[in-house]
Amino acid sequence: MGKVAVAAAVVCAAAVSAGAVLVVRHRMRNSGKWAKAMDILREFEDRCGTPIAKLRQVADAMTVEMHAGLASDGGSKLKMLISYVDNLPTGDETGIFYALDLGGTNFRVLRVKLGGADNVKKEFTEVSIPSHLMTGTCEDLFDFIAGELAKFVATEGEDMHITAGTQRELGFTFSFPVKQSSIAGGTLVRWTKGFNIEDAVGQDVVDELTKAMERIGLDMRVSALVNDTVGTLAGGRYSNTNVIAAVILGTGTNAAYVERANAIPKWQGLLPKSGEMVINMEWGNFRSSHLPLTEFDENLDNASLNPGEQIFEKIISGMYLGEIVRRVLLKMAKEAEFFGETVPLKLETQFVLRTPDMSAMHHDSTPDLKVVATKLKDILEISNTSLKMRRVIVEVCETVATRGARLSAAGILGILKKIGRDTIKEGEEPQKSVIAMDGGLFEHYTKFRKAMQTAMDELLGEEASNNILIELSNDGSGLGAALLAASHSQYREYIEST
Repeated sequence: MGKVAVAAAVVCAAAVSAGAVLVVRHRMRNSGKWAKAMDILREFEDRCGTPIAKLRQVADAMTVEMHAGLASDGGSKLKMLISYVDNLPTGDETGIFYALDLGGTNFRVLRVKLGGADNVKKEFTEVSIPSHLMTGTCEDLFDFIAGELAKFVATEGEDMHITAGTQRELGFTFSFPVKQSSIAGGTLVRWTKGFNIEDAVGQDVVDELTKAMERIGLDMRVSALVNDTVGTLAGGRYSNTNVIAAVILGTGTNAAYVERANAIPKWQGLLPKSGEMVINMEWGNFRSSHLPLTEFDENLDNASLNPGEQIFEKIISGMYLGEIVRRVLLKMAKEAEFFGETVPLKLETQFVLRTPDMSAMHHDSTPDLKVVATKLKDILEISNTSLKMRRVIVEVCETVATRGARLSAAGILGILKKIGRDTIKEGEEPQKSVIAMDGGLFEHYTKFRKAMQTAMDELLGEEASNNILIELSNDGSGLGAALLAASHSQYREYIEST
């Protein structure tokens, strides 16, 4: 072999060797990145762990906080608000009643004809509130609401006319913080959900609505002012007398339940005739050292408009689950180059990944996880993912959803423990206990709902779990408001006697 050929062979061998080294280094580098990403995921999974022992600790803490909140105002992170609902629907209510469900930028007006639990006719309309009224004056807002209410009343058909000589009655679902003073009165504490009408704070919202109706000549009486969770409980009780609590799992979360009136030390009035009182827990503000919080939860809380508040809500409700997933993926992108050498710009946008999108990825059953790939491309502008990466993303969704679902179950167990419905006592006939559920998270996120039910079964045991039922209560808050107007009607004694 000539000298030139030998030199060429040496050069070629060196190039091949160098190329092999680069390939090995590239593989090692990628392997190191993947290992780092997996370390982040495994640590997150460990921190989110919800073994039965921990769930029982959370349930016990919930029960303790419930006792403290009932004992005195400010005694607990749980507000344990007295709703003044001491007369829940029985299923025998009849008549025509209206409901106004104001919970955000839209409100619903309902007309409900009651003819017994199996005979309910509903008509409704939904109205968007113009943005300028959300930051205007109290009078302008309530004038608009009253005007839309009057338009709806004008559409009454012949079979929806109220009895001659009576006044139309309205149940008002007002899903903002209110200090309630009676079944039909309460002052606004503060606005949320984008509203900022300063002259309304401290005003009685029923008085403001009543004055607005009087200004346009609408003859209607507000018979009940209710929180949406209390309304859901009432709606559930109408069709099932075994309903003892209600939980909303949607964008936000809350719970309400039926308490023995003599178990409320801070109750200042006479004990209600029924001996029962519905308590609005405001359980989204629950906090305990037993909650499995992570660095992602702490960072989310610190960046929120209300740091240190609504901790339970921030780890179980639809407003936040998708955001937690985004924050985990962002850490993988920054510290492990999970999506490549540059961090996807969209991934740094807060709340860009919504919980419905997270749910769609979590439920992806296609062999190549096509739904995950589509969501990543459409929402985060990430298109270079492998099947292995997409599986990791589904695992993150699974971890976040399962933790939220199982903690929701622990919260329900805390309520059951408080009212003595968590076990079957020896020698006593088993009692059926139904939890009325409302909210898009529970209704539409199937894996969340199933994980919650599985945790309930594990916590209660087979015998007790057979007597605890969780049932969806569609449109509970709107229907419930109309039902509470009926059960607190000024004509109730007359109706019951006919």
